[in-house]
Amino acid sequence: MYIKRNLERKFLKLNHFFKVMLVTGARQVGKTTMLKHLAEGTNRTYVSMDDLLARDLATRDPALFFQRYKPPILIDEIQKAPALLTEIKRICDETEEKGLFWLTGSQQFQMMTRVQETLAGRIGILHLYGLSQQEKRGISFTEETDFSMDSLLSRRAEAEALTIGQVFQHIWEGGMPGVQGVDEETRQAYYSSYVETYLFRDAAEAGGVTDSFKFGRFLQASAALVSEQVNYSTLAQAADISIPTAKSWLHLLCGLDVLYLLPPFYNNALKQLTKTPKLYFNDTGLCAFLSMWLTPETLMMGAASGHYFENYVVGELMKSYAAGRNKANLSYYRDGSAKEIDVVIEENGVLHPLEIKKSANPDLREVRKFELLDAATLHRGRGGIVCMAGDVVPVDEKNALIPSALL
Repeated sequence: MYIKRNLERKFLKLNHFFKVMLVTGARQVGKTTMLKHLAEGTNRTYVSMDDLLARDLATRDPALFFQRYKPPILIDEIQKAPALLTEIKRICDETEEKGLFWLTGSQQFQMMTRVQETLAGRIGILHLYGLSQQEKRGISFTEETDFSMDSLLSRRAEAEALTIGQVFQHIWEGGMPGVQGVDEETRQAYYSSYVETYLFRDAAEAGGVTDSFKFGRFLQASAALVSEQVNYSTLAQAADISIPTAKSWLHLLCGLDVLYLLPPFYNNALKQLTKTPKLYFNDTGLCAFLSMWLTPETLMMGAASGHYFENYVVGELMKSYAAGRNKANLSYYRDGSAKEIDVVIEENGVLHPLEIKKSANPDLREVRKFELLDAATLHRGRGGIVCMAGDVVPVDEKNALIPSALL
């Protein structure tokens, strides 16, 4: 059964403005499925660059390729045939038709740079993550949130609260559409195959990784550091590789959209801020698999449960803003005194600070840390503590307890 994606609204809107639309994201998050669903009932051609014959033609003779596969077209895994980009530019420059080319691709840095250089002004780029808790529940909030009581209460009216068991079922299950609702044995087989057939192969093709054993250990070490500051020395030691190789592999996994590095908050008016990013997985199910959490119950009761809850909250925020109308920058605050704010959302020149606590009754004094941002050159707006509270509860005039189900 097809699960409606919240990114569909934004994609269809921008499709009427740009000649080319590119949807990036990790393998198996549903990019092709979403675009095929949107193309139903139209005459849009579909071709995958995983097809060796099609890829060979695209590489040898891009002009002939588009005689064989005529636009409007959906091209899957465009990063495997970068020679097509120049021909796409030529065709776009000869027509005013919008939405002529739909592309999907893994967000590798070299590919993205070439796309942006070749198709500047002609392409709209959107990012699709795995399924969010909203999408699994069939919810699409009608309004963006500014973390005010009114907007939070409006969302509360649209979404029921989640139990801690439901949240960790979502965390453990992850967001890959192909693994939803399967049993534990099938889930383990899915993720094992995902690592061996996609990650190892893509790492070899995109980054020249030849030692799959050490790369597997690197993946496991990354999962062990989830929601922590990146430590290249620890990663290198765990995988028995050099620190430069650890940096290269981490950069590669970010390019493959497996990992996400949350940047540290920076502001000219604040001193002694950390420069080290924090490490998160774009799919918590993959992270749980790599760390051998075999059931949602053991994950929920385990020592790392707070880190997984933080990863889940950061992931839900990223998915929400990727599909939303407003652009926002996410970061985290940490200074030389080790004072930390889990997430700082910068939107429209306003800072929204958030703490993340796997508790239904967190310490309300946590919001006092938000005053650290008052010295910044940007205005501090509303924020709060994202937690397992069953309802929206005001803490003070600017902050509230925010149920995680409302993100």
